[in-house]
Amino acid sequence: MIYIFMSIEKPWTGRFTAPTDAFVEAFTASVSFDQRLYQYDIMGSIAHARMLAHVGVLTEPECTQIVEGLTEIEQEIKREAFEWSIALEDVHMNIESRLTQKIGAVGKKLHTGRSRNDQVATDIRLYLRDEIELIRSELTRLLTALADVAEREAETLMPGFTHLQSAQPTTFGHHLLAWSEMLLRDRLRLQDCRKRLNSMPLGAAALAGTSYPIDRHYAAELLGFESIAENSLDAVSDRDFAIEFTAAAAILMMHLSRFSEELILWSSAQFNFIELSDAFCTGSSIMPQKKNPDVPELVRGKTGRVYGHLTSLLTLMKSQPLAYNKDNQEDKEPLFDTVDTLKGSLRVFADMIPTLQVQRDQMRAAAQRGFSTATDLADYLVRKGVAFRDAHEIVGKAVRHCIDNGCELEALSLELFQEFSPQIEDDVYEILTLDGSINARNHIGGTAPRQVRAAVKRLRGRL
Repeated sequence: MIYIFMSIEKPWTGRFTAPTDAFVEAFTASVSFDQRLYQYDIMGSIAHARMLAHVGVLTEPECTQIVEGLTEIEQEIKREAFEWSIALEDVHMNIESRLTQKIGAVGKKLHTGRSRNDQVATDIRLYLRDEIELIRSELTRLLTALADVAEREAETLMPGFTHLQSAQPTTFGHHLLAWSEMLLRDRLRLQDCRKRLNSMPLGAAALAGTSYPIDRHYAAELLGFESIAENSLDAVSDRDFAIEFTAAAAILMMHLSRFSEELILWSSAQFNFIELSDAFCTGSSIMPQKKNPDVPELVRGKTGRVYGHLTSLLTLMKSQPLAYNKDNQEDKEPLFDTVDTLKGSLRVFADMIPTLQVQRDQMRAAAQRGFSTATDLADYLVRKGVAFRDAHEIVGKAVRHCIDNGCELEALSLELFQEFSPQIEDDVYEILTLDGSINARNHIGGTAPRQVRAAVKRLRGRL
């Protein structure tokens, strides 16, 4: 990017008798980060110019000059031939100043009937509206990857955990679909957030509207807004949409962090459930045997960064009186970084998940340890007429016996089983197998392979 540092007459100098202090000029400038809004600033300005021509404030030739000038400026910025000036503070004044340079006094008419207050509020909404669509697209890509792997691993047995202790058998496909449910909720949250932010503040001007005969509905239609902000004070000072987006992003990152934690555990030598592709890992500078799960570790770490941005935005807004305050310049960096962090994290997950190598034998062996079919035995006793609490105690005693004697439940003889409960018969061994356990849970939301495949089909339909 090209930056220039030189004395430039500012649009508000009429009121002032001394120039801005050089350090203050740099300290208060936002162009170094808000220039990423240039496309939306130009889009909003073109719509504003066309609206002004529509109501007769600009002539059609003036509007054409402005639109052509702005279009040329957009191309200059895209090919990095635009000179950004710190002295002009922000993206808005840089573009407006260049427009006046290009087309003369007509360029000064563009700002009629608007303020930087409603201008920036419009730009951010336009920007975030597009970014939400890109994020939802990455979410869909990740959900599709999860559906593919879940379908492939519908019969892959693994231990299910509570308290990180072996609890009941499940399947790897079913586990991945639990992740999918979280991400589907995230997708809906973002969709809902987009609905609320798609309301146009343009026309609120500084805080009280404008005396020009503007047509806000016309401008909203040009910009694709579904509604217009009803109150001018709220329109310029509202940042709820940014906070809401960052809150949704924080929840989504929390989900990715939980996935990351499981991938990190599962890829360890102690679990050895999966192997991550070399493309998503790094080695050690000192230990030649190491293969570190850096991608999930970094996503787990970046989650805290997004949490910090949410706290930052909430704190930024908590004491502000109406309407716009300079504090709000500080909304952009946390918002922009949240967008970048979230998009990057989703992209790397969507690329990584299809490459997972599943150690099926290791998962099955782990599922056989820890008495994971004990609940199935209790359910078996209930079906034989034993009250559940009594069945719970009977199975607990059987498990205690196995712990003391270093064996699993399915290794007990029928005679020994009947010492714990005479209701146990030789059909008990069918329900103590891992396959019998998961296949018994053949209901919607259950872990049976048939249900996993049906759930994958429904997931694809939802996408």
